[in-house]
Amino acid sequence: MSPDHPPGLDLDRLRGLLERERPGLVTGPLSGRLIEGGRSNLTYAVSDGGSRWVVRRPPLGHVLATAHDMRREHRVISALHPTAVPVPRPVLLCEDEEVLGAPFYVMEFVAGTPYRAAGQLAPLGPGRTRDAVLNLVDTLVELHAVDPGEVGLADFGRPEGFLDRQLRRWGKQLDASRNRELAGIDELHAALGRELPSSPAPTVVHGDYRLDNVLIGEDDEIKAVLDWEMSTLGDPLTDLGLLVMYSMPLSMPDSPVSTTAEAPGHPAPAELIERYAARSGRDVSAVSWYTAFAWFKLAVILEGIHYRYTLGQTVGRGFDRIGDLVPVFIGHGLTTLQEG
Repeated sequence: MSPDHPPGLDLDRLRGLLERERPGLVTGPLSGRLIEGGRSNLTYAVSDGGSRWVVRRPPLGHVLATAHDMRREHRVISALHPTAVPVPRPVLLCEDEEVLGAPFYVMEFVAGTPYRAAGQLAPLGPGRTRDAVLNLVDTLVELHAVDPGEVGLADFGRPEGFLDRQLRRWGKQLDASRNRELAGIDELHAALGRELPSSPAPTVVHGDYRLDNVLIGEDDEIKAVLDWEMSTLGDPLTDLGLLVMYSMPLSMPDSPVSTTAEAPGHPAPAELIERYAARSGRDVSAVSWYTAFAWFKLAVILEGIHYRYTLGQTVGRGFDRIGDLVPVFIGHGLTTLQEG
């Protein structure tokens, strides 16, 4: 396939669909390229030479419940687009697998940068880096202020027993990739289960909220929150816990995990927690539990990647060192739970 016809994207069929469903939107032949960096669903940038769009579809060869994934993502950005939460404008959802071989959706292209490494933030300087991260907190407050019923998302998830289900789900994920001794991981899982906090009123939860899942414009404002594939209705403090976890420097050279916390000017976790509490009005006294849970969840995800690496199922840079990170995440989880 040529660069203009990446695998999984039939541009002629896509143009035919857009001309039928959105007459006048496309004004010339389409070109497209895969946007690197996604870890699950595939993302393509598409252009007719004048306008640009983004296409999201499941991975190639992925056949399980794919329509559900795409419908959920499209549904949540469609619901949030009229609110104060910045998301790309949805264009259409296509569940006809004849077009691209899988369900997919199209949204507007939003210009901006997803900052993943401290080095990327360096040119901004400490002041602008600080503003960008504080904007991240403010945008999370906006998301959690959305009334799910008012935007048609009242049935978007099952908030009752949310934390308990999450803990069990990630415990099962851990069991599915066990092939070595991991000191402390069962202790961490059990301690989280014993100290389960009472959840506040449910909100729309992003599920993977961090700096490299938003696009930041040249004015340092957040232009779009991306990657809604894990979104649901649930406990908003799970999003805060994950954001706090990603705000703790790991000090690992060439880390396969986001290193933005190490950038000069990045606010300390305590400041992010205080800002969220002040602006949302929520009780954040149990934030150490949510942060420890985030460490546990990431340890399980990384162990799964390490497990697939040992089986020869992953290729690319950095996979050989992911296994070394897992004990670090477990240790941080235990310390966070014990010391707060």
